[in-house]
Amino acid sequence: MPKINAATVAEHRAQQREALIEAAIDILVNEGAAAVTPAAVGARAGLARSSVYQYFNSSAALLATITEEAFRRSNQALTRVLATANGPLERVEAFFGESLRLGAEGAHRPAVALMNAGLPPACQQRLMELHLEQVEPFRAAVRELGVPEPALTADLIAGMLHTALAAVENGTPLDRVTERTLALVRRCLTAADSAAHLSRAEH
Repeated sequence: MPKINAATVAEHRAQQREALIEAAIDILVNEGAAAVTPAAVGARAGLARSSVYQYFNSSAALLATITEEAFRRSNQALTRVLATANGPLERVEAFFGESLRLGAEGAHRPAVALMNAGLPPACQQRLMELHLEQVEPFRAAVRELGVPEPALTADLIAGMLHTALAAVENGTPLDRVTERTLALVRRCLTAADSAAHLSRAEH
């Protein structure tokens, strides 16, 4: 059993649960969803399988928890940086910059692994809901800029983020990828914004 220092039983249980979630995420990312079982997770965390069942009664319960956890941590980080951004363009830049930083840390790997895991329909649906919730601040900022076809524009710019994340995963330095990506995003959105204002003026 891993050493756990806790002042109360509740804290002890919270730490054990966290250790199990960390173990489950590690197994998911490195071995795939099929390997996420109570026995394997318990062994990775240093807990007996009977102890695991006090928190998660099945592989499905573990995967459902990982699905939520994969987004909770990233969402907290994104919320913090977005709170300090002024205006929609700066919010888009903050969203992209923090997403790339999280990607460099491997924070997106659990979600990617889940998307490719062939999860049950209910988990797949929840995964999509969580993804849409996570990107909504970015999409809202694009809408606020008043660019033409904001939904399509957001989709196209999001493609840039996916490509940038892949570049970071493949070893391109984070600072270099971030600087170039934000320059391109800024150029696209400011040009689109100017075109929208000109179109409205002509009418």
